[in-house]
Amino acid sequence: MAKRGGFPGGAMPGNMNNLMKQAQRMQRQMEEKSKEMEEKEWEATAGGGAVTVKVSGKKEITSVKLAEEVVDPDDIEMLEDLIMAATNEALRKMEEDNAAMMQQLTGGLGGMFG
Repeated sequence: MAKRGGFPGGAMPGNMNNLMKQAQRMQRQMEEKSKEMEEKEWEATAGGGAVTVKVSGKKEITSVKLAEEVVDPDDIEMLEDLIMAATNEALRKMEEDNAAMMQQLTGGLGGMFG
């Protein structure tokens, strides 16, 4: 006579329950960490500190500081390049921290959540 239920020994439903609890816990942790990341700021400089840019975890520029000597009306292109370089570096730092946080939370689940 064939067995009913499809879960030999009844082990699968209990494991599924544990898996669901772990997934819910991970989701809560991810939400908390995401909120923390949104509140953080990252800073980067370019031109030996002539341009400083801060970005938030929401990927918004929150501050741009320019040294007086970098403001040359005859060389706007250099200033634009420095601002772009500092902004890109600050965003890269933020992305690296975000990736590290996700790696820590997921425990390296093979990219399943990222």
